[in-house]
Amino acid sequence: MVAKDFLWPFLRRTKRECEAADPADCEETKEPSNKRVKPVSKVTALAGLIPPVKVTSLKRFSQSIQRSISFKNEARTFSFPARQRSKNASNPKRCNSKLWSETFDAFSEELSSKEIKRQEVIFELTQGEQQLINDLNLAKKAYYEPMLKLEIMSEKELSQIFGTLDSLIPLHQDLVSRLQQVRREDGTVDEVGPTFVDWLPCLYSYNTYCCNQVAAKALLDYKKQERRVDEFLRLCQESSFSRKLDLWNFLDIPRSRLVKYPLLLKEILRNTPCDHPDQQHLEEAVTLVQGIVAQINSKTGESECQYYKDRLFYLDDTQRDPFIQSSRHLHCHGELKSNKGQKLHVFLFEAVLVVTRPVTQNDQLAYQVYRQPIPVNDLILEDLPDGEVRLGGSIRGAFTTSNERAKNFFRVSFRDRSRGQSHSLQANDTFNKQQWVSCIRNTVVAYRDQSQTLRRLNSRPLTCHSSPSSQSRDAICSLVEVDIADLSIECKDQPGDGEMDER
Repeated sequence: MVAKDFLWPFLRRTKRECEAADPADCEETKEPSNKRVKPVSKVTALAGLIPPVKVTSLKRFSQSIQRSISFKNEARTFSFPARQRSKNASNPKRCNSKLWSETFDAFSEELSSKEIKRQEVIFELTQGEQQLINDLNLAKKAYYEPMLKLEIMSEKELSQIFGTLDSLIPLHQDLVSRLQQVRREDGTVDEVGPTFVDWLPCLYSYNTYCCNQVAAKALLDYKKQERRVDEFLRLCQESSFSRKLDLWNFLDIPRSRLVKYPLLLKEILRNTPCDHPDQQHLEEAVTLVQGIVAQINSKTGESECQYYKDRLFYLDDTQRDPFIQSSRHLHCHGELKSNKGQKLHVFLFEAVLVVTRPVTQNDQLAYQVYRQPIPVNDLILEDLPDGEVRLGGSIRGAFTTSNERAKNFFRVSFRDRSRGQSHSLQANDTFNKQQWVSCIRNTVVAYRDQSQTLRRLNSRPLTCHSSPSSQSRDAICSLVEVDIADLSIECKDQPGDGEMDER
């Protein structure tokens, strides 16, 4: 305790004592009349509109925000009453435990180590479902409803961003209820396979939610440019109930959960004896969920591909390559830079590579196609050593060394140089460059191998001037099966915007 804290009770004087004493003696105890106080009406209104959910820290959202503002405006210290705990409350470690063996330790001694592992995975799966439900409810109560009530966004915009998230909550509540019903009094679960075989088809409803995510993320990023939206989301992220996660982290939780089901079910199956009655049902459940996830992933990829195709902006009709229009999958895309340090956005579709420049059109982000798209069957890829590319045309480049600016380049060009110019493209780091080079190389090799096979079968060559048939397109897709969520390349923002290098 410092001296001023110790003497503080003796230095405080009541209003009556101050009036009785010399006014000059009390002058320094008065606060200045011109003291600036930040208004908290907006913040308290925001906090008051967030409905309570089953998260203790969220209930103190209003209090925490007001405390933070009070600490900035006043040099006093405040004490808050300690939270009273019931004497009959159960052990918090038991309530919050995430391990089956700790929750039901009285019964675990009778089981083999393999059976304990099996019960642990089933328990982990159940706990994960409950956490998912809590997070989805939090996204609804702490983000959607307050933003709608405060008119921070319109109902149409919020519906686009949140999609069908609200419909996923009862779906997972149903699974938790089923898992609790098959749990015995001693905490063990004998058969979980039949439950999942019956419930897993419900996951097909994820198609709509996942297919909407690309458009939802784009709209959310666009709305963050507005001050009210950015301020609201920042306050929420800084509050304890959000666990320092932003809104998109909560909106992406369902997709992350979806891809975990095959892993969790495989782990349960691995720890299930071959003669166990649950063995056959678990094998059926694993096959079923793998098919569901693959289909949703494919549909999501098609949705993402169509989203970006719709936002391509052509300066000339000659840029409308038929391979773009017929593409159903986007192998990879992301931001790169030209040798002049200018920002570009490159798309690698099934059979064509398109270089674009980000532009704003009708208050929405669009992608202006630059020069001619390069068909994969006419594409030459060169992995350029560091320092080989000559930089120029950028004022920013004049203040940095050539070694810093000439790294992580690769070049794409037409096999027939008369058809168009080449582009020297720079990734933001070595790993990002290798992702691009590997993805482009695999796509080129697979496409050419498939083209040769089709030539032999059809006795006629495929040309880049004609629209590919559905048969050839499907065959190419089957050879180059790419998980869009894994291979979409998200680069950090790069400065500038402009021309490509010309050869």
